[in-house]
This record gives sequence, structure tokens and C-alpha cells, in this order.
Amino acid sequence: MDKDPSVNIYGEPLIPCSAEPVTGFFRDSYCNTCAQDAGSHTVCAVMTAEFLAFSKYVGNDLSTPRPEFGFAGLKPGDLWCLCAGRFLQAAQEGCGPKVKLAATHQRALEIVPLDVLQAHATD
Repeated sequence: MDKDPSVNIYGEPLIPCSAEPVTGFFRDSYCNTCAQDAGSHTVCAVMTAEFLAFSKYVGNDLSTPRPEFGFAGLKPGDLWCLCAGRFLQAAQEGCGPKVKLAATHQRALEIVPLDVLQAHATD
């Protein structure tokens, strides 16, 4: 799998999202993406209890540990590369988490409008 260029929404080099827990489609700490990343794991988001509950409710439980996959489960305050569509859905429902824009891949803009990302910005 060839990664797309590591560029953020500003057209600058993508900065890491999180190394603890390690995140990203490639589990490289960045919200990098490629053609095989069907979910577009491109939005670097700060987890909240509200968002984690929403995600579980809509079928993607990110908080329950899954040791068989080496996944400890996320908790509020953790940074995670979210699927752009799930972020947009949460934002539309009023529970969108904060976003680290410099660590959000430019491909997120194919799904999430810039103003929505900026309204949730931490940086």
C-alpha cells in the first residue's frame, strides 16, 4: 500500500496525531491514508466521553479494550485518527470532538467541509 503524500489541511507537512495510543490507518502515529483506506482515517480528534458513547451507539465501540487486536480501548483525552465520515456524522449530531488540524490529513476535506473542521479546532 502506497501512502498518499503526508500533507495536512493547510498543505503543510502532516504532524503526528498520537503515539500513545498509537493511531492511524498505518498505525504510524499519523492520520496518513491511501487508496485502500476505505474509511478515510484522516481526522485527528480528541476523544470525549460524549463522542465515545455516540460512536458505540452507532456501532463502532472505540472504548472497550480488544486485547486480541492489541487495542486497549480509548478514553477521554486520547487522540485518535477518526474516519472522516464518522467525525462529520458526530459533528452533525452535536457531539463532534475537538480536532487537531495540523495533524488532520488533507484528504479529510473530501468528506468534511473546512468550516466544520475549523469549528472543532484545538489548534
